[in-house]
Amino acid sequence: MRLLLRGGRIIDPSQQLDDQMDLLIEGGTIAGLGKEPSRAGAEADLTILELHGKLVVPGLIDMHTHLREPGFEYKETVRTGSLAAAAGGFTSIACMPNTDPVNDNGSVTEFILRRARQCGVVNVYPVAAVSKNSEGAVITEFADLRDAGAVAFSDDGKSVMNSGLMRRALEYAHSLGMPVISHCEDTDLAAGGAANEGVVATRLGLRGIPNIAEDLMVGRDIAIAEYTGTAVHIAHVSTAGAVELIRGAKRRGVKVTAESAPHHFTLTDEALEDYDTNAKVNPPLRTLADVNAVKEGLKDGTLDAIASDHAPHSTLEKDVEFDYAACGTIGLETSLALSLRLVEEGVLTLTQLVARMSTNPAGILKIPKGTLKVGADADVTVIDPDDEWIVDTRTFQSLSKNTPFNGWRLRGRAVVTIVGGDIKYRSR
Repeated sequence: MRLLLRGGRIIDPSQQLDDQMDLLIEGGTIAGLGKEPSRAGAEADLTILELHGKLVVPGLIDMHTHLREPGFEYKETVRTGSLAAAAGGFTSIACMPNTDPVNDNGSVTEFILRRARQCGVVNVYPVAAVSKNSEGAVITEFADLRDAGAVAFSDDGKSVMNSGLMRRALEYAHSLGMPVISHCEDTDLAAGGAANEGVVATRLGLRGIPNIAEDLMVGRDIAIAEYTGTAVHIAHVSTAGAVELIRGAKRRGVKVTAESAPHHFTLTDEALEDYDTNAKVNPPLRTLADVNAVKEGLKDGTLDAIASDHAPHSTLEKDVEFDYAACGTIGLETSLALSLRLVEEGVLTLTQLVARMSTNPAGILKIPKGTLKVGADADVTVIDPDDEWIVDTRTFQSLSKNTPFNGWRLRGRAVVTIVGGDIKYRSR
């Protein structure tokens, strides 16, 4: 397909671009960018999209999702997760290894990639487990997993409590030039907890998870990375303490990057007042002070990326007593709109938002995405920043519907998602 995106506001942090211009796509790559490509409109084989008033940005990248396949296909599949991603404006997603079987060997990695190719919707990048069966005891074969197609390593969903194993993981991944994504949670401190430790949990009669359960492990992983001279990526940051630890580490030159999720900069633990299990997540929703600290971390670059932590669950896991409900919320189809609220609030500029949702994740994962440079893969997201809509999970592509944002009125959404030069999603 030859495709001309005409008249949109192109924002590309990788080129320091923010201007109204045209973008030409040929053969699956960016072929032209500027004020003049529109003259190609006379050619018969050219499809033209008039995008005045729209934002044209490098394809969004969600570096933290759960696709559940293999093993939990009743919650999500590679296909439904990919369709949800495209509807949310994401052209690339990285999927965590807590499947069944766990993605701790090349055969599972290859299966996920094969399913993604069969679906042919978005780019899917498997994240492999740090330890066998994510049990934190025996390290996996990183080189074999890399050769099978893994782009990073994580036991996400479980914390690597064994500091010796974490050190070996960072050193092994460093030798391969790949990131380790750390789920930072002291499981002894968090054991049995269902909500953030504080006033709300006390009032609701829920056992609390203290901030220090996250802060201790963030500090430990930073210390290991600093000692070994390796890099670490901190997943789903939720506490003010973790933000400050990461900020201080960056000032010292430690190779640490970090992400946070929309629910952690949008909601506080007061969202649990009616025992809504859709708001039960891990790490848990924190206080307003933590939310503000996360926003400040995104603003000053302490937190490099925004990731949805898309965690689909069926009613079997969510329509139960709060203590027994699974942790997690879906996010692929609401992440962009919730993140655009940061622009409305003056926390981020549009360029900073695109960097945290595209350019920076590409750099952390070391994948050739997140740019609109001529010759780059034609992965493009078109956003209507003024489109007001109401979240209705009945229209979602995801198999699961577990979100606390159902019924919310949001502003801004993806209207066209282009992957490899092909339109994979277009709103009505």
